[in-house]
Amino acid sequence: MILYHGSKEVVDSPEIRIQKYNKDFYFGFYCTVLPEQAVRWATRFDGVGYLNEYEYTPNENLRIKRFPQMTEEWLDFIVSCRRGQPHEYDIVEGPMANDTIFNYVQDFVDGKITREAFWALAKFKKPTHQISFHTVRALTTLAFVKVSEVKDEK
Repeated sequence: MILYHGSKEVVDSPEIRIQKYNKDFYFGFYCTVLPEQAVRWATRFDGVGYLNEYEYTPNENLRIKRFPQMTEEWLDFIVSCRRGQPHEYDIVEGPMANDTIFNYVQDFVDGKITREAFWALAKFKKPTHQISFHTVRALTTLAFVKVSEVKDEK
């Protein structure tokens, strides 16, 4: 399976970086099956970036958590991760809170809206895809294929 990572740099050796804020599935190396989504990640700041491509070879011996769709469990998992609670998984895969859904999740985390209000708002939004690698063992499932410079065509 081919996965994509959008970045401001070439990433031929993926690594897990601790950032100043917690992401949907906690700290990890994030990819997607959707190249257009990775291009958005790569170009979001100044319109130019790199689309890194990897061959992903699943290893079922790893601890993998999959969320096929947005569910109560998915929402609770994201809230926990964004609050800085680590998890025990090597790889987590599931819907990505796009910009609009991200705001709804953050409003829920901050107590500005209820769980019911979150689901009412998110019901008509289509999430995108993300797969995150959280351990060095998980990163061994990725093999760098190539990189392309990309530009925001807007």
